[in-house]
Parts: sequence; C-alpha cells; structure tokens
Amino acid sequence: MLKFHQIVLRKFLALFFALFFIVGGIVYFWVYDFYIEASKKSLLKEVKILALQVTPTTDLDRLAANVKKTLGIRLTIINGDGVVIAESHKDKTKMENHRYRDEILQADSNKYGYKKRHSHTLDLDLIYVVKKYTIGNKIYYIRLAVELEGIKAQMMQLALKIFSALFLFFIAILFMTYKLNSQVEHEVSNIIFFLKSLTKKQKSTYIQSQYSQEFAIITNLLTKVSQIIVKQEKKKSKYTNKLKELNKQKDDIISAISHEFKNPIAIVNGYSQTLLEDSDINPNIRHKFLTKIHNNGIKLSELIDTLRLSLKLDSKQQSLQLSSFNLYELVEECVENIKINYTGRKIILDGLKDISIEADRTMLSIVFSNLIENAIKYSEDEVYINFDAQHIDIIDSGIGISQKDLQNITDKFYRVHKNSWNNSLGLGLFLVDNILKLHNFKLSIESVENEGSTFSIYFS
Repeated sequence: MLKFHQIVLRKFLALFFALFFIVGGIVYFWVYDFYIEASKKSLLKEVKILALQVTPTTDLDRLAANVKKTLGIRLTIINGDGVVIAESHKDKTKMENHRYRDEILQADSNKYGYKKRHSHTLDLDLIYVVKKYTIGNKIYYIRLAVELEGIKAQMMQLALKIFSALFLFFIAILFMTYKLNSQVEHEVSNIIFFLKSLTKKQKSTYIQSQYSQEFAIITNLLTKVSQIIVKQEKKKSKYTNKLKELNKQKDDIISAISHEFKNPIAIVNGYSQTLLEDSDINPNIRHKFLTKIHNNGIKLSELIDTLRLSLKLDSKQQSLQLSSFNLYELVEECVENIKINYTGRKIILDGLKDISIEADRTMLSIVFSNLIENAIKYSEDEVYINFDAQHIDIIDSGIGISQKDLQNITDKFYRVHKNSWNNSLGLGLFLVDNILKLHNFKLSIESVENEGSTFSIYFS
C-alpha cells in the first residue's frame, strides 16, 4: 500500500501531464491561428506598400530582388493573363501560368486572396497573400509569401516558454504540496501514535490539533472516545473486582451456611446412630440424646426460616401483620429467651412499662432478639437496654465495630468477625435493617473499637 505523499505525487504528475497536453494543445492551435492571421495581415500591409511602388515603368525584377534582399519574403507579380512577370526566388520563365491558382481566383472576387499550401517550385510550405491592382489600364496580381517553417519555429519557442512556465508552476505546487503533505503526515502520525497508545492501554487520553478545523474536530472526537474507553475500562475493572468480591462473598456464604448446618446435622446423625446401634441404652441417656436431636432439629428449622425470611425481605415480598402490643413485655420476653443460652450474663432493662406500639410483633421480636444477642455475644460486661415511646437503645461495652465495617454491616451475608467461633450467617443485621425499613422505623449504630456499641431504633 502506498504512502500518502506517494499517492499525492502520482496524482500531481498525472494532473501535470494532463494539464500540459490539454493546455498545450489548446495553446498550440490558438497560437497557430494567431500567427497565421498575424502573418496574413503583415503580408497584406507589405502588399499595399509594394503596390505604391509599382508603375508601368517600374523594373519589376529589380523590385522583386530588393524585396527578397530586404524583407526575406517571396514576391511574385502576375499579369491579368496569369503570366508571372516578376519573381524573387525563381526564374519566372520556368514558372507555369498562375491564372487559376486558388489565391488568384480569390483575389478576383474578394478584396484579397489567401492560401496556405506547399510550393512545388520552392519545395516549401508557404502562406500566400494576393491583392489585385489595376495600374495603367493593366491588371496586376501582387503576391507575397512567407514560409510556415518560421511560424512553426516561433510557435516552438512559445511552446517552450509555456512548458517552462507550467513546469515552474508544477514545481511550486509540488513544493507546496510536499509541505502540506509533511504537515498532514505529522498530524496523521500523531493520531496513529495516539490510537496505538489506546490499543496498548496506555494512560494518554488527550490529543489536540490546531492545524486545521477538520483535524481539530477529529482530535476532539478521539479525545472524547478515549475518555469514554478509559471510563469503560475503569467500570470494567470495578465490575471485575466486584465480581471477584461477590465470588469471594459467595464462597464465604456457602462456607458459613454449610458450617451452620453441618454442626446440627452432625449432632443429629451422631446421636441417632448411637440410639439405633444400642437398643439397651440407659433411659436417661436416651432422653438426653433425643433432647439434643430435637434441639438441633429446631435450630435447623430456625436457620431455614432465617434464610427464607431474608429472601422475602430482599425481594420485597414480606408483608406485615400489624397489631398493638406492650413494648416492655416484648423486650422482656426476648431477654428471657436469650438468657436461657447465656446463663450468668446480666442484661439491664430500663424503660416505661406501659408503652404500647403498633407493629408486627413477630418481626419486631426478631429485631430485638438479634440486637440483644449480638450485644451479649461480642461483650463480656452488662448489656443495657433503655427505651421510651420514641426509641430504644441497646448498649454494650464490647469489642466495637470499625468505621469500615459500619458502612457494610447491614449488607446481606456480611460478617464483621471471621473468627472460627463466630457461626453467624451474616444475616442478623440485614434482617434487622430490612424489618425496620418495612415498618418505616430507623436504625442508628454508633460504635468505637474496643469500647463498645450502641444500636438505636427510632419509632418515628
């Protein structure tokens, strides 16, 4: 494939030669006709001057010789019968009768006669101009002739001048084109380099050209395109990182779910297998094993219910069963249920006992149970629960939550602590936040690492 300057050079060469031949042809025929006409008019003037010198007593042969010598043109004088009576270039006695020559016949019927033809006498191409005169009652045809070769020589000189002018014009245009091409190639090279940098994902996202309006538009568009590409790459990178994070989170979720289900299932399988293999087992031990199986069955059921509830809340399919109930009684009930599993832990409840609230009692029970159990799980000191008709605070002095974790703590399956003893699915605060939003209640969390946390619920 040719380069741009090679294409331009070829085009200009073709244009130059086409222009040269077209202009040359037009100029040739125009100049040729011009010189013929100018020569004809010049010969007519000379004929008129010579006619003044011709009298009945004039030595015509001498006159013809003088014309040849001074003007260098051919003079022929012919009488009314067509006989040559004077000739500057040949012996008149050897010349045939000219009465019916074309130029003579034209002179009879027109002001003058004109002919361009080959002279067999001189073996030359000549232009003939003849004018008819009556001198002393005698008819004379005064004829002058000039060689065409001289006209062709003048035309050749003119053609050379025209060619030189065209050639110089072509050189000037070629030089200007070369400069233009160099500048265009420079701009194109910059654009190509810019595009290559984009393909190599380099950070250059800006290109500008002040060379012409077209290049300015192109570079502005390329800049916009490159910025769009960079933005798309950043989005793609963020999306890829997000996918990686989601995949990691998915693995963590699967691991957490499998871990949560594995222990109860292992207990159920272990104790049931023992009961099946030993039919004579002590009744007290049998009762203990059956209790373990029953409790872990309940735990599995609760885990499944928790997952189902999270899916409903996530898809906005969970509805509320609103009723009016005593807030103190609900919180106290939740505290008593939690204390069964956390014997020896102190939970201080401080609030008015006659506060009524309208909400979904079951859903709100899940909220309070999750927040109170979290407070006990992540602290070793007392847990304080303060509330009034507008809000409830659940306060602990435990390990606290970092600012980074606070931003994501209510996300689904998000787990702050990944210690081996933490068997949480990461659904507790997700359920709490979504249930409260369903009630149009607000959750506020304040926490300082290694000092404790305060979970506040505002009812209005």
